[in-house]
Amino acid sequence: MVAINGKPILWHLMNIFVSQTYTDFVIATGYKGEIINDWVKTLNQNWSVITLQTGLETQTGGRIAACMEHINGERVFATYGDGLANVDLNALLDFHMHHGKLATITAVRPPARFGVLESSNGLVTRFAEKNQTDSGWINGGFFVLEPEVKNFIEHANEPFESGALSRLVKERELMAYQHEGFWQPMDTLREKQELEKFAKMSPPPWLNLS
Repeated sequence: MVAINGKPILWHLMNIFVSQTYTDFVIATGYKGEIINDWVKTLNQNWSVITLQTGLETQTGGRIAACMEHINGERVFATYGDGLANVDLNALLDFHMHHGKLATITAVRPPARFGVLESSNGLVTRFAEKNQTDSGWINGGFFVLEPEVKNFIEHANEPFESGALSRLVKERELMAYQHEGFWQPMDTLREKQELEKFAKMSPPPWLNLS
């Protein structure tokens, strides 16, 4: 619920989906979930939004499992509440449906946070800003999941990453969709301030698929 340009980041995140015609949401809540419940009641958009109180100690695996149980047997998009991206959801879904595995993760390149320093025998030979393409791929937090993924979540108190995703990897059931476009997490105050600047653009980069 951290505000980005006067709106909760959750609102910006949901707009990524709405802008691509996906308007049905299930939100897993925990600590201070009543704040999200009250906020949902104020929405006047034509969206279907359900909140599920999944417990204070529940980890991401348990929250995703609860949402999937509520939806009851449907393929779903899933994402966290702390990152924005202009992921082409239809392209992501098409990729998922064509490979036929149980789950797809969106792979992104992490934002460049540090400069590059190369040296030889103590002499600096290169000093420059780090480019995103210098980095590998990381989990961007946008998934497509088949109903069977719920069976890979063993208990509510395990993270989705170290639990279900690791098991899917062992079973060769996880594929990666490489997203080269905009992606920005909100893990630090600096990143929040960057998102504030982006949010003032028209459209903000997470809504710009071109």
